[in-house]
Amino acid sequence: MKAAVMREFKAPLEIEEVEISTPGPREVIVQMKATGVCHSDLHVIDGGLPLAPPVILGHEPAGIVEAVGSEVIAFKKGDPVIGCLSAFCGNCEFCATGRPNLCGGEATKRAAGEPPRLSKDGTEIAQFAHLSAFAEQMLVHENALVKVREDVPLDRAALIGCGVTTGVGAALNTAKVTPGSTCVVIGCGGVGLSAIQGCRIAGASRIIAVDTEHWKLELAKALGATDGIDGSSADAVAEVLEITGGGADYAFECIGLAATAGQVVGMIKKGGMAILVGVMPMTANIEIPGLAFLMSEKRLVASLMGSNSFRVDMPRYVDMYLSGQLKLDEMISDRFPLAEINEAFDKMRAGKAARSVIIFD
Repeated sequence: MKAAVMREFKAPLEIEEVEISTPGPREVIVQMKATGVCHSDLHVIDGGLPLAPPVILGHEPAGIVEAVGSEVIAFKKGDPVIGCLSAFCGNCEFCATGRPNLCGGEATKRAAGEPPRLSKDGTEIAQFAHLSAFAEQMLVHENALVKVREDVPLDRAALIGCGVTTGVGAALNTAKVTPGSTCVVIGCGGVGLSAIQGCRIAGASRIIAVDTEHWKLELAKALGATDGIDGSSADAVAEVLEITGGGADYAFECIGLAATAGQVVGMIKKGGMAILVGVMPMTANIEIPGLAFLMSEKRLVASLMGSNSFRVDMPRYVDMYLSGQLKLDEMISDRFPLAEINEAFDKMRAGKAARSVIIFD
């Protein structure tokens, strides 16, 4: 099969023919139809996340089940599915207490000594986030997949695999935004736009979008933001405090920068909640004013993949899309074939894409 392989850091991905193994007892082969291009993939390419090449990236997939292992009962050939990086074992403390997004999915990997899922000329190619979606097929554990309705377009459904689940879930699951509350979202890429929509769906009365790109602020308003702040030319913290009359109830950092993580803490009122959503490089550290933070009883929390239980959440998000509550069409800036994947990353680097989608024939 063809795949986009990362052979070295800070270099274009290479389109190659690679080998995919046959499914084990609890594994599934998915024929890819679409996958989103996420900033976390770019973090790996640029060396911000420690994953040694060669590796096939991509973690926002949707496709059709092609083959299943002998013990798989939840899926059959022809099922439309979404893949999620929150693969879960089903047996650990986190799975047993309803927090499968914290499982890590180590038990779903192939054991040492087993043949690799992906390889070329006898050399293993690493699988990213239990998925590796930048390829014509995926071979994954069944606990990395969820079946979805057949009437959902898979290029739209792909966005739910990461960005939408991360952003909407941060609002609905992690923060549990309350009706009538005020919210701020820094960063209006795929995750931030989804967080804005989550706040809107939750019934927030005021949703303030912050970004440095004017067109993203306009898109944010189309998806539910009531106000927009240009972070490149304004003191965003001061503007939020003025608009809200002292601070927001919730503020979401959806970029993954230490500087903006500090800003969301300054944007919330006493007793408010700042939610870190964007993936930060491993070397990033956050500084907050200790005494002021304590005396105002502010809360700083992290949201990993929208605190999801994806086999419950993702079908619900599909229903929300098909009912008109959740807008996905508007979030797609471009569609590219796999051969043009590096162009998709170029647009991301230039700040010209909300979400690009790779389409497979």
